[in-house]
Amino acid sequence: MSGTRAWRGYIGISLAWLVILAGALWWARRPPSGAIEILPPPTAIPTQSPGPSPTLSPLHVDVAGAVKAPGVYRLPPGSIVADAIAIAGGPAADADLDRLNKAVELQDGSQVYLPRRSETNSPPASRAGAALATPVPSESGATATELIDLNTATLEELEKLPGIGPTLSQRIVDGRPYGAIEELLRVKGIGHGVYDELQDLITVR
Repeated sequence: MSGTRAWRGYIGISLAWLVILAGALWWARRPPSGAIEILPPPTAIPTQSPGPSPTLSPLHVDVAGAVKAPGVYRLPPGSIVADAIAIAGGPAADADLDRLNKAVELQDGSQVYLPRRSETNSPPASRAGAALATPVPSESGATATELIDLNTATLEELEKLPGIGPTLSQRIVDGRPYGAIEELLRVKGIGHGVYDELQDLITVR
């Protein structure tokens, strides 16, 4: 009887140790409890609304010369000379469009003067003062409105022409008068190559 009690005691102690061991293992494997952090709600970043864009005023342009309907016209900002000619009815039949720069941007209060083919000089100062229809320069640097008259030009003016030096300018003067610019070919030293460079820069009156 005493032996049975002893076995019961051993079994009870063993069970107690098993319970303690199981509790220790459970405690060791329990995930650590982290502190819960409460974050504040995100702050909205204010967006800057764009301000009102400025309204550009229309351009007032005086269109004169060889156009079908000369006058003062209102054009949108950014318009060019070609737009001014178009709004004035387009070029007249005798307009010389090659003597102006049609891509120049217009400004308020400016004037566009379209010359005629019969005109050999620049437009009057009263019209050219604010003109944007500027002559297109040639490869030699002269403009189409600066035509040199073979019958009246001075030696200095003739020497400004491409390929013309003091000797040839004197020969041109000695060969006067000229009835047409083609007669320049009769001057010794002026061939077709030089003449081709001069024909758009000279005239005979």
